[in-house]
Parts: sequence; structure tokens; C-alpha cells
Amino acid sequence: MKRILLLMLLLPPVAASAQNNARPATLRGVLLEQLRTTHNSEDWFVPANVAVAGLTAEQAKWSPGKGQHSVGQLAYHLWFWDSRALASFNGEKPPAFDGNNNETFDNFDAAQWDDLVKKLDRVLADWEKAVESADDKKLAENASLIAHIGAHNAYHVGQILYVRKLQGAWDPNKGVH
Repeated sequence: MKRILLLMLLLPPVAASAQNNARPATLRGVLLEQLRTTHNSEDWFVPANVAVAGLTAEQAKWSPGKGQHSVGQLAYHLWFWDSRALASFNGEKPPAFDGNNNETFDNFDAAQWDDLVKKLDRVLADWEKAVESADDKKLAENASLIAHIGAHNAYHVGQILYVRKLQGAWDPNKGVH
């Protein structure tokens, strides 16, 4: 009897908590959650907008060593690929590209850091809008692409945090201690 009473007391708060943390149940919802958590919604990991916030151009161009990418290069790479994929998703022709992935890192210019941060935020927001407004057929046809974009973003945001930690330019109070 005591166990039943205890269960009855504990069940309502647990049920209420589960309702508040409801996860999406549709393909669109899952893809949007993935895009948002790699953009500006803090969840399991630090999103891109927090990862790049507060850096100077000088800090953004710092590299941990020869052959290692800077935060700026990683952010440029994300912007480059997300922009190309979004153009294709929207039925537009992406700019010419010779296929050399190194260029997607090496074209970072520290003088344009502040603009790059804005462009990265904009393309991530534009992806969310595109997924919100896409019809179900287009969404289903491109679900794998969109999921890979979210995974790719999460991977490189993790690298950005690692580089910032190596540099001593990361505040652990913002996440990932």
C-alpha cells in the first residue's frame, strides 16, 4: 500500500516533466529540431551562434598549429556548404566550385569575420525557414541531406569549441566544461 501511495505521489510530476520535454513526432519536427540545436537552441551541445559569439577577428584566425583549422576557417566552411546545399534545395544553381574542399576552409578572411558570423547565422536561419515551408514531398526527398547538414554542423561546431578551448578563448559557463 505504501508503494502505491508513493507511486501516486511521484507519477504526476514525472508525467508533467515528460510533457514539457516532448520531442517532435514528425519528420519536419525532427529536422527542425536538429537544425535549431546546431544553430541557436541550446540542448545537448553548444549551438553555432554561441560557439562563435564574442570572438575578435584576431582570435578567429588563430590556429593551434600548421595544418589545423582556425575558428574562422571552420565557420567559413560551414557557411560555404550550408549555402550551397540551401541554394540547391531551393532550386537555385550554386556558384561554381572546383571540388577542392580545402578552399572551403582556406578562403576565410579575418577582415570579414563579423560579416561571416552574420552570414552563418542567416544561412542557418534560412535553412530552418526552408524546412518549415517545404511541402511534405520535398521534405521527404531531401530528409537525408538535411539530416547530414545538421550532423555536419554539429561536428564542426564541436571543433570550433575545441579550438577555442586550446586557445583559452572559451568560457566554460557557456557550456561544455
